[in-house]
Amino acid sequence: MDNTKMKGSVLAFSDDMVLPVSSISTAVSELGFSGVEQCDPQIITQASSLNQLPAESSSIDIVVGICQSAEFPSGRLFEEISRVLKPGGTILIHRTSKSATGETDKTISALVRKLLLAGFLEAEVLGLKSMVKAKKPVWKIGSSFTIKKVTKSSPKVQINDDLIDEDSLLSEEDLKKPQLPLVDDCEVGSTRKACKNCTCGRAEAEQKVEIGPTTEQINNPQSACGSCGLGDAFRCSTCPYKGLPPFKLGEKVSLSGNFLAADI
Repeated sequence: MDNTKMKGSVLAFSDDMVLPVSSISTAVSELGFSGVEQCDPQIITQASSLNQLPAESSSIDIVVGICQSAEFPSGRLFEEISRVLKPGGTILIHRTSKSATGETDKTISALVRKLLLAGFLEAEVLGLKSMVKAKKPVWKIGSSFTIKKVTKSSPKVQINDDLIDEDSLLSEEDLKKPQLPLVDDCEVGSTRKACKNCTCGRAEAEQKVEIGPTTEQINNPQSACGSCGLGDAFRCSTCPYKGLPPFKLGEKVSLSGNFLAADI
């Protein structure tokens, strides 16, 4: 890999007591840069006890952390790294602890999550799954910018000129005004009498009522409920045989002489 010459400021920290410059050069070479010694990097050892980095805000281009403990750096130190980095600056964390493969993967995954939660972007694993790099956003805290609103254009409707005239689908019979049936007095209500020129059958029905019962109906009277001969328990409330003993249908019913006389 062709390394370009390092330009800008570098800050390196470690939780160990000693941090060689060669370790910093090896870590930065994964970013594609060389010549870290010429940049005169600032080196901080035993940084686990620090709450604030000795650098001005937005003054560092690259921050390199060489760590052994899985709990280092802390959340507070990540905030300080974000403070001292320039917008778009790079952070590189190198884990030097020799653990099993499964434990190393979990540690690196946890480190990626910490970087994302701290507000860094583009977290990526480098090297032999022992380095993670990320970038600080290019905007500053408190900066504002307008969001362009995307205007959705209305869909274009293609109109076909060869439209069919709806009136041409109607025939002459369809265009005629419908004739409503004539309403006479017979259809007004059930209590009305038949009209003079009745055609609905009401006149015939009224004529039958006026004629009265036929000779056959008089000679062969039939009970309306059919229970007149069974006794009062089966007779209707308007039965003329109310109070008489049961009798057989067809036999002559004779009333006593004092049937209609008062009891007193």
